[in-house]
Amino acid sequence: MFTGVKVFSATKAKEREELGTEITRWMRQNSHIRLVDKVVTQSSDREFHCLSITLFYEEDRS
Repeated sequence: MFTGVKVFSATKAKEREELGTEITRWMRQNSHIRLVDKVVTQSSDREFHCLSITLFYEEDRS
């Protein structure tokens, strides 16, 4: 069970390289949540490669 979803997405190479840092920063700023699941999705066409990381979380009610 989860109470929230956060999606991180990047198409440019530099953005994809920094995605982990962005996720870590968000998680530190939201220390009241507990990750429940994650889905990593990659898609591409002739020009762009998109990486999406979807986090499912539950808010700590204490």
